[in-house]
Amino acid sequence: MDLKLPIVMHDELTESVIRSTGMLDLASGEIRSVTFEDYDQDVRGLPAEDENYEFTSGTLSNGKKEVEFRVEVDVVSGHYSVTPSELLELKGRAAKLFTAVPGAEPTSVIEPRKPRPPSKARR
Repeated sequence: MDLKLPIVMHDELTESVIRSTGMLDLASGEIRSVTFEDYDQDVRGLPAEDENYEFTSGTLSNGKKEVEFRVEVDVVSGHYSVTPSELLELKGRAAKLFTAVPGAEPTSVIEPRKPRPPSKARR
């Protein structure tokens, strides 16, 4: 499966947030083509290298609906990725996100009732 989805990422620092975009490969969990907004990586390095760095999150969106997930940053290689366990959960959440009609209100799921055990007749 060669499915890549555009994502938005947020590198959270103590007093600021650095926004970027990238392409998430749903087969491997790798995030490629990371482009920072209003941040010069060549001068400042990766946001994860900053002493005030806290974490990175990613967002997939479809219309007004979004799915947020944790992003791992390898400061040695400079690669962004999603862990295998997070990727597995994200695939399920993304499937629900992209099968929904954009902008539509979520519909409730009605669970079928479980059959009641037969009642014992009173004598």
